[in-house]
Amino acid sequence: MREKNFSIGRLSRHTGVNIETIRYYEHIGLLPAPARTQGGHRSYDLDAARRLNFIKRSRALGFSLADIRSLLGLNDNEPSCGEVMSLTRTHLEGVRAKIADLKRLEQTLSRVVAQCEGGDDPACPVIEALSGETR
Repeated sequence: MREKNFSIGRLSRHTGVNIETIRYYEHIGLLPAPARTQGGHRSYDLDAARRLNFIKRSRALGFSLADIRSLLGLNDNEPSCGEVMSLTRTHLEGVRAKIADLKRLEQTLSRVVAQCEGGDDPACPVIEALSGETR
């Protein structure tokens, strides 16, 4: 992006973030309200594009909007590297817990699927497992 200022549509295309999402991030204060043209259209700069890319990447990594607000220093002060590390470690622990839950889910589903023969028998191990019944 070579221009210094650009429209919300161009920002959306450049970052891959939906226009309504950009407006929402402005509304909740993650993205500063942009300057306006004489015609009243939003006019973004490169800093807005960088910040939006940061938000998008952080969301893709599973950070909550509250976490992103902290990472951007919007709560009180700009966070120290130690504070960022602490927030990231906490997030990593949550990701690891979700992975462990997903592994248990995979094992359970694999076991149930292995018990199921399909066919026309009305006694279905999948339904029984989901009902809490055992064969």
